[in-house]
Amino acid sequence: MSILNFLISRSIMHVPGPIVGLFAKSYIAGPELSDAVKVTKELNKQGIMATIDILGEFIKTLDEADYYRSKCIEILDTIKNEGLDANLSLKPTQMGLNIDKDSAFKNIEQIVEHGKELKNFVRIDMEDVTCTDNTIDFFRRLRANFTNHVGIVLQAYLRRTPSDIESLSDGYMNFRLCKGIYNEKRIHAYKDPHIINQSFVYCLEKMFQKGAYVGIATHDEKLLFEAIKLIEKYKLNRDQYEFQMLLGVDEELRKIIVSSGHRLRVYVPFGKDWLPYSRRRLKENPNIARHALRQIFGIHGN
Repeated sequence: MSILNFLISRSIMHVPGPIVGLFAKSYIAGPELSDAVKVTKELNKQGIMATIDILGEFIKTLDEADYYRSKCIEILDTIKNEGLDANLSLKPTQMGLNIDKDSAFKNIEQIVEHGKELKNFVRIDMEDVTCTDNTIDFFRRLRANFTNHVGIVLQAYLRRTPSDIESLSDGYMNFRLCKGIYNEKRIHAYKDPHIINQSFVYCLEKMFQKGAYVGIATHDEKLLFEAIKLIEKYKLNRDQYEFQMLLGVDEELRKIIVSSGHRLRVYVPFGKDWLPYSRRRLKENPNIARHALRQIFGIHGN
């Protein structure tokens, strides 16, 4: 890690919001759903799919959960009406998980049911380890009635993830596999980047062995290389997996993936509650800030 990356990673939680916003502009569509629609249309023109997400999590009241539920339904309707090649991502805490588990499940179930009616798909994001068991439970309960319309995220840095793959292999499986970004204790998560990468490859192969559809979410070209090796090893068709990336991160790699014949989906977040998301992303990947600095000052090259 460079000195700049180290300083960004260690200090980002204390940086004033307006400065974080300066770095965040390139990977958040904007404050409104219309901004996400505009970005998604541009991605679709490039042969890239999208997953749209309204920012906001760890809410305090069920009224807020009602608001986010209605916004998610609006997103699904807008995807249909605008003819977008996109689906929806949502967070359980956004639906009230930390307030009332039953209410949160009903909110998510209503959204997934609406997605099914529109022949679309809803991805249930994974948050910190306090949410993991309940999130997996939600997916398990939903997948029987909404096969092909609901999926879950699993995180390679969690020590438990191989066991979770195994336990979920008794039914329909649609996963997004990512490294993981929450600051978890060592008892729960690997801390060594090399081990996390090894775990990512191990989990991905286990998912393929079990017949899961996987959204391979990474910007790490080493992992991209390993994923392509596994795709070839298991002779997967183009429609049995996809790659996933964040908006605004390594657009050159994005083009390489698409030009190589793979499907790619880009995460398109929007909303006014952008600061916590932005800080986590910058902490996880300080290179985002490096890219932003280059754009701001017109610096080119590595």
